[in-house]
Formats: sequence, structure tokens, C-alpha cells
Amino acid sequence: MQNITKITDELIYLGGNDRRIALFESAFPVPRGVSYNSYLLLDEKTVLFDTVDSAVSDLFFENLEHALAGRSLDLLVIHHMEPDHSATVFRLIEKYPNVQIVTSQKTSAMLQNYFPLSCKNVQVVKEGDTMSVGKRSVSFISAPMVHWPEVMMSFIPEEGILFSADAFGTFGALSGALFADEVNFERDYLDDARRYYFNIVGKYGIQVQNVLKKAAGLRIELICPLHGPVWRKDLGWLLGKYDIWSKYEPEEKGAVVFYASVYGHTQNAAEIVASELAKRGVPVKVYDVSHTHVSNLLAEAFRYSHLVFCSTTYNNGIFISMENFISDLKAHFFQNRKYALVENGSWSPQAGALMEKEFSEMKNIKRVGEKVTVLSSVKEETRAALTALAEALAADFGA
Repeated sequence: MQNITKITDELIYLGGNDRRIALFESAFPVPRGVSYNSYLLLDEKTVLFDTVDSAVSDLFFENLEHALAGRSLDLLVIHHMEPDHSATVFRLIEKYPNVQIVTSQKTSAMLQNYFPLSCKNVQVVKEGDTMSVGKRSVSFISAPMVHWPEVMMSFIPEEGILFSADAFGTFGALSGALFADEVNFERDYLDDARRYYFNIVGKYGIQVQNVLKKAAGLRIELICPLHGPVWRKDLGWLLGKYDIWSKYEPEEKGAVVFYASVYGHTQNAAEIVASELAKRGVPVKVYDVSHTHVSNLLAEAFRYSHLVFCSTTYNNGIFISMENFISDLKAHFFQNRKYALVENGSWSPQAGALMEKEFSEMKNIKRVGEKVTVLSSVKEETRAALTALAEALAADFGA
């Protein structure tokens, strides 16, 4: 049975939720699922903004047929060719063979790669182009590398509606409510939105900044992303988050202690640093990098201002899970943070020096305090060094 929601009198939400998916893009755990959003505008022409993933395709086509109420489908605007939004394009064309596809030049080429299409009904648009669809017009905004090279957004100036592709999206299925102001977004979705941004889009901060500058010149009243709730209130708050995130600035002042431990001694050192930080009034979190998925670790690292990395030495290197985590930070252009190091080793501790080398290759990363070396287990003199490290971090935190 159809399940559609009216956003405005003539703009309809057609998407669906996948709560059975375990890994988004086969990489990121989504225990609360994910939504795939599609929107239909009913003007003199009918305009579909994106399709959906195959996981919700049957509901999508039932929703679309119900919303069209006997009308033909005139236009399909494709903002992003990733299959979680375009998997049903070919089936859509089979069902509505006269539909005209409106998209970017790069997307028109990608269509040929994904589907056996002649693509005779493709209209290529570029930045600044405008198309009349009746009482309204649709203008197009180029958004390359947010987060694929072909991405564009579209905007209805008469009503201030921005179709933002993957930007401003979030993990997490919709639970009945479509609009962000109908839920406690900061409590229920912000962690997922942050994790979505830094893992999916976060590498492309410069490109996101370029899009935000374009958005600043628009009168936006409504943001319709391809995942997660639709935004009609508190748009400044949302845009502010993206501004901070895309500048790689800490979102919050606080400390995170990340540790990789085999037999518990490195964990003990990490917990001592965390306890000493807390005693000095520093908000602190602790994560076992071997137990917590790296997508969560990445989001938390970008969230806070001060980070402590504690790793045992393993095969004369950084412990595997810590090495992978730091590599992921590097790949996402981690920068503008303060950090401290704790290493462990029974005969030749080297993890600290190797971590130091990795961070030295990142932008505007500054070490606080002296590196602490644990020889197998924490002794009284090592505990004193860990306390001194916490004191140095707390002093820097208050600077």
C-alpha cells in the first residue's frame, strides 16, 4: 500500500526506509537503517527528483503511481548517480518511456555505464540553467565532489526549495515523521548526521565550502536531502554544522582517548589519562579502537578538540586497528587538532614514533605534552608520566 507524505500542496515525498540493511555502502554500520528519499512536484509538468535504492523499489513505484493519479511523468531530475538513488532509473524508464531525463553532463555519461540506454530523452543542464515547469522554475547548481564528480543540486526559487542530493543527509531510517522539526534531531539524529558527513562527504571540505557559498546567495525555505529528514526550520543551525565540519574545525571542546590494547595494560594507561583529565574538569570520552567501528571513531575524532592516541607496539609497528584508524583519519584530511601519544611495548616500543610520523604529515596537528612510554605494564613512575600528560592537556585545554 502507498505511503506518501505531502511536503507542500504540490510537492510529495515518495521515499522509503530500509531497516534490514546492515552496512551502508558495504562499509558503514547502520543499526537504525537508512531512508532513500525521492520527491515528486505536481506543476503543469510533473517532475520527479531522483529515484531510490532497489531495496525500496516496489513501494516507490506504488507511491509514484498513486501520487501521479493518472498523470504522465514528464521529467526526471537526476542529481546523483550512486545506485542507492539511481538503481531504479531503468525500471522507471520502462514504465514511463516518454519521461525526459534532466541531469549534468557527467551524469549523462554515467547513465550509459549503468544502464543499456540510448538516452535520447536526456537534457543536459549546467550551473545557472533554469527550466520552467509551469508556475515554478527549477534552477541548477553544480556540486562536484559532494561527494561524486557528477553531483548537482536543484532549486525552486518561487518557494525556496533546495534539493540537496547527498548533502545535509543522515543515516537512520525515518520513524513516521518526515520533518526534522518533528523529532529531536540533536538527540536522535545528530550523531548519525555527523558520522554520515565525515565518512561519506568529509574528505571534500573545500567543495562543501564552495556549495555553502552558493547556498548563501539563495533564499532557502526548505531542504530536501536524499537521506534523512526534510528541513523547514532551523536551517541556520544545520548550515552552521556543515560550515564547521567542512572547515575541519572542532565542533566541541573536549578530549577523546583512543586506545588499542592486547592484554589490558595499554587500556589501563588510557583509562588513567582519562580519569586524570576528568579530575581536572575536561570533558572526556574513551574508545577501544579494536571494538568500535572506525566510522564512529572518525566522527568522534573530528568532533572534539583534543585527542589522545594510545597504542601497543605490534610486529614492530602500530597495532593493527590503531594503524587503520590513523590511516582513515589521514585519508579524510584530518587537521586542526591537538593530540597526545602513549605507546606500549615489552622489548622495543615503537608505536609512538610511528604514530608521530603519521601525524606530522597532517595539516595543523600539534602535539601536547611528552610522549609516554609504557614498558609492558604501568608502574608508579609511568603513572606519574601519564598524570603529567593529563595535566599538560588540561592546561592546553584551558588556554
